[in-house]
Amino acid sequence: MGRIPPAFAGEETPSGFSTLLARQGFILLDGGLATELERRGHDLNDPLWSAKVLIEDPGAIMAAHLAYLEAGADCVTTATYQATFQGLAARGIGGARAEEILLGAVELAVRARNRFRNSRPKADGRPGPLVAAGIGPYGAFLADGSEYRGDYGIGAADLAGFHRRRLHLLAESPADVLACETLPSLEEARVLAALAGETVARPAWYSFSCRDDGHLRDGTPIAEVAGWAEDTPGVSAVGVNCTEAEFVPALIGALGAGTRKPVIVYPNAGGDWDAEVKRWGRAEEVPDWGDACRSWIAAGAVGVGGCCRVGPEDIRRMRAALPHRVRKV
Repeated sequence: MGRIPPAFAGEETPSGFSTLLARQGFILLDGGLATELERRGHDLNDPLWSAKVLIEDPGAIMAAHLAYLEAGADCVTTATYQATFQGLAARGIGGARAEEILLGAVELAVRARNRFRNSRPKADGRPGPLVAAGIGPYGAFLADGSEYRGDYGIGAADLAGFHRRRLHLLAESPADVLACETLPSLEEARVLAALAGETVARPAWYSFSCRDDGHLRDGTPIAEVAGWAEDTPGVSAVGVNCTEAEFVPALIGALGAGTRKPVIVYPNAGGDWDAEVKRWGRAEEVPDWGDACRSWIAAGAVGVGGCCRVGPEDIRRMRAALPHRVRKV
């Protein structure tokens, strides 16, 4: 078992995330929301990606959250990764209606969580689950694959202008934690952390997409990310996601060597993203998710899960492979 921080780093008072971590010793995240939506027959070849379903069939979003909770996830992430004010405006949706959609995504996850809690035997001993508000990178809005390159061609001020309103809104929502994820560059993480400091205190994790076992998509060394996380107030946890699983053990080691903050990892199932058809290519090898998540925790991660092309059955395998004991606090 990896290091267990006494609390979710940077908090003055414990959050649901830190309480769950203290009780259980790890947190099992969900898998790819879009993956489950596509499995259920939804066509996501659209600039809004899963946010398209958020508008057209919100019940499907709730059903996908429930599928992950029933598979064993301790935390589900809202369908707001690609739901931005700018993206919604391009679809002719603005003002109060855009805010309603974003907050509605949080409500759907909260309702799924509450329904799951009410249907679960109280004697099963599982704490949680939690709701994370997903905040994707600027490249997700561009919908051209640049979140896997980081070559935006804009500066920090423009990035702040893009992210501010959504981040502030989600920070003030009922979500337990902010999930700033699939970040291809450290510059974007710096911008998001500064914006988080402008609003209500809310635990936030920062998760990066990596091109190999030592660098972010834009070439920044992962060791530099670890140093930034250690030195930056408000960074509650740091990790990697939408990265090939084979790179994860080395990335955990590099992060753990440079920061005492909790490390979280939720890789994809491999293959390359085709931005034209909004589809993943075939992976050469898919990991054994049960063995893999055990090895990530042994390497020092405390949050594990999956990203694109990791579905509820994969999360179920992770749950079965992890310890069932709940710590007493």
